[in-house]
Amino acid sequence: MKRRYRGTKDEVRALGSYVKLMRAAESVTARIHRHLAEVNLTISQFGVLEAIYHLGPLSQVELGKKILKTSGNMTMVIDNLEQRGLARRERNAEDRRYFTVHLTEAGEKLLHEFFPRHAARITDEMGVLTPSEQEEFARLCRKLGLGKEKKL
Repeated sequence: MKRRYRGTKDEVRALGSYVKLMRAAESVTARIHRHLAEVNLTISQFGVLEAIYHLGPLSQVELGKKILKTSGNMTMVIDNLEQRGLARRERNAEDRRYFTVHLTEAGEKLLHEFFPRHAARITDEMGVLTPSEQEEFARLCRKLGLGKEKKL
């Protein structure tokens, strides 16, 4: 039996848009990240490696903000990357409570070889949209991500 929320027109439209956004995001994410199994990485592990590959060494706190993970989850993710020899922690000299996470030579090599295939997958997935649609989509996602309080 089908049940529908009988909210206002604005609520129904907003809820429908949200459901479509979440389904699309989950679907695209699953397709794009399926190949992470080739290198035995989780999405979070890849997110950490990708962030420090492109941005350079970052603190665990900064990494958590970049990949939207809690500090407890970040500790486990980085522990696992260290065990595999792909990343290393370095205690911050100015504040010994903080660690900076660096790529190891093995992590650098893995990302250098793997990232072009990852970028090609993303390009292929986003190819269902025209270039101008991709630009508009990016603008709308940024606007939505910033929320009502912030202007573009």
